[in-house]
Amino acid sequence: MLRVYFLQQWYGLADEALEDTIYESQAMRGFVGVDLGAEVVPDATTLLRFRHLLERHELTRSLLAEVNALLTERGLLLRAGTLVDATIIAAPSSTKNRERWRDPEMHQTRKGNQWHFGMKAHIGADAHSGLVHRVVGTAAHVSDLSQAHELLQGEENVAHADAGYTGVEKRPEIVAQHPGVEWRVALKQGKVKVLAEGWAKDLTQAFETLKARARARVEHLFHSYQEPVSPPEGALSGLATNTAQLHTLFALANLVIAKCALLAPAPA
Repeated sequence: MLRVYFLQQWYGLADEALEDTIYESQAMRGFVGVDLGAEVVPDATTLLRFRHLLERHELTRSLLAEVNALLTERGLLLRAGTLVDATIIAAPSSTKNRERWRDPEMHQTRKGNQWHFGMKAHIGADAHSGLVHRVVGTAAHVSDLSQAHELLQGEENVAHADAGYTGVEKRPEIVAQHPGVEWRVALKQGKVKVLAEGWAKDLTQAFETLKARARARVEHLFHSYQEPVSPPEGALSGLATNTAQLHTLFALANLVIAKCALLAPAPA
């Protein structure tokens, strides 16, 4: 059932579509270990109940924790630095459905000159490897700053963030829980542009370039997994369901990122 659940998350399938796809694909049946000569594919109701079981007991959060424990044991997940970032994940905004309403747990927010409807995924990733160690799902209108303290492991010395986290070091929860963390937050472009031409501006731009390179690891991670973590139209709804999907996908993503290191033979 867990392998069936992984297939659903990888391919973004609704429960009924997942059942049909497993019947039609020999490769998928081989992956989940179903022999049609001896048994049937779990039906859509069984798949729904299993998914709700994982969500109700927050087992996908435990899945991410177990994967990260393995990576830490292998020396692949360090705790010296953290990259924090957030991205908006779109949800269906149309009311042309059976209930004739949008998901009440999703919200509308403005980013730049565009409005988006959906949820927001906040992640904390290891600055060295890019492996994700914290995932928080909120409605889209929740600010990045309010979740920053949830994305730290508690042992890091430095945290990297974009300009959306300006002022994070002054947040009371950061001061109380993570007072020793050095925050390297990108300057807003407007502040850089107004600097007078000269060595000071050149030095500032060079420093901002170095900070951007450090953040590029987490930006690339979002770019690579933006499509897989986007809920399929009409298949998934609710903040808990989509956050559980995020935990699962980033746990599997960590295994993919660390695949070569995990499969490498142990030194003699």
